[in-house]
Amino acid sequence: MTALELSRLQFAVVTVYHYLFVPLSISLSALTAGLQTAWWRTGDERYSRATMLAGKLLMATFAVGVVTGLVQEFQFGLSWSAFAQYYGDVFGPTLAIEGMLAFFLEATFLGLWWFGRDRLRPGLHLATIWVVAVGTLISAYVILAANAFMQHPVGATIDPETGRAVLGSFGALLTNPVVVASFPHTIAGAFMAGGGLLLAIGMWRRWARPADAEDGTVRGTWRVLARVGAWTTLVGGAAVSLTGDVLGKVMTEVQPMKMAAAEALYETTSHAPFSLFAIQLPGMEQPWSLDVPWLLSFLATGDPTATVQGIDDLQRQYELQFGPGDYTPWIPVAYWTFRLMIGLGVVATGVAAYVLWRTRRGRDFAPAWFADRWLLRFLWVLPVLPTAAATFGWLFTETARQPWLVFGLFQTRDGVSPTLTPVELVASLAGFALVYGVLAVVWVRLVLHVSRREPAPLHPAPERQETPEPVLEMSY
Repeated sequence: MTALELSRLQFAVVTVYHYLFVPLSISLSALTAGLQTAWWRTGDERYSRATMLAGKLLMATFAVGVVTGLVQEFQFGLSWSAFAQYYGDVFGPTLAIEGMLAFFLEATFLGLWWFGRDRLRPGLHLATIWVVAVGTLISAYVILAANAFMQHPVGATIDPETGRAVLGSFGALLTNPVVVASFPHTIAGAFMAGGGLLLAIGMWRRWARPADAEDGTVRGTWRVLARVGAWTTLVGGAAVSLTGDVLGKVMTEVQPMKMAAAEALYETTSHAPFSLFAIQLPGMEQPWSLDVPWLLSFLATGDPTATVQGIDDLQRQYELQFGPGDYTPWIPVAYWTFRLMIGLGVVATGVAAYVLWRTRRGRDFAPAWFADRWLLRFLWVLPVLPTAAATFGWLFTETARQPWLVFGLFQTRDGVSPTLTPVELVASLAGFALVYGVLAVVWVRLVLHVSRREPAPLHPAPERQETPEPVLEMSY
């Protein structure tokens, strides 16, 4: 493999692994804040215990996410120094905001939340976790703004002497139509991941711990976890669908090749169908596919009769615009990652809806039905489904943009560090894999440990007694 191919492989491994923890950190911080708010308002110990469990999961995930994020930044400078030199003036301000504002905001107030449980007043203690949740959103937005420049470069000009991108309008960078559309889509997917984790833990505690089936606080804790997780996953799935429709139309406008690659549409077509899946057997000239009529035209433009540009026409257009070259991404990867993203998200949403229906109106989830038994056997899959869907979504987003690092301005082959050798890349990739393997074992063991232990209450419920009437006494 060449240095370019190894650099791309290394970046994919580092980024995908880091992103496994990002949506969980975003969603778990907000879910912890929501559960603690419910406890603060009601004084119900079930919410207190659920808050403590979600908070411990957040602490473990946040710690691993910090380490993997630092490795990602190190890898960016190691393997993509030419791109860093080109892109640094644009990426620098967003990285500074993410590191100096959002990260320190999250880390500081997460520490206050954890160590201030018995030292801060309940209302002030609740405010600290809400600050953490807001900090994760700020962090996500500025990083997505930096990525959106790679998808649709705005707010910057190219210095003719140095060839570097020079940021001219930070406001334009933050209001890029791609980040405006991708931010709610990403956050909705993150909530699906966190909801799936709480749902799996709640259902496991009901199934694997017979004591949790008894009446009382313990039983209520599993119900809170399961139903909050299921509602979060269900609502997140609906939001992903709506925001994904908006994002698809924006992407079609700024990167028409990406939408054509998602459908493997080679010829420009009106009333374009969307294939659920396609199979090409030996000897077949054209692949067989199961199509939904007119759906691709609607996803791309909002008009089921509209014309969608094909790969061949776009290739010819880009050759005239950018010069000779191959501007077609790897079509099988774009086609299947797009469908896996949608399919896994739909399955996760369906499982959440089923759990909500089975536990409605206080009903117990006893594994009596055939579907219940199969669901309980594969509980470990529930958190994986939305996380894998988000991962495939990012793989589609980044690979279907190729051969560009910054669309229309800077190609991937030009961004690799010029002095980097394949031997150095293989050695560094092996080192990253070793570190990530250790972190994976640590994180999984921590999550299993937290899930198995009985969650302790956050701290005593707030006193809500009314002020007693004054009593008259004799005094001298």
